[in-house]
Amino acid sequence: MSITALTLYILVWPAIVAVIFGVICVAFYKEWRAAKDEGRRII
Repeated sequence: MSITALTLYILVWPAIVAVIFGVICVAFYKEWRAAKDEGRRII
């Protein structure tokens, strides 16, 4: 495996984690807003 391929392989994981974390944050925010609009607690 070349150095460039290894570097790209290592650097792609933080990008994937950032995308997944963003999806989780957006979903949580939507649930929080829906709960707030309905006047109920999220937990």
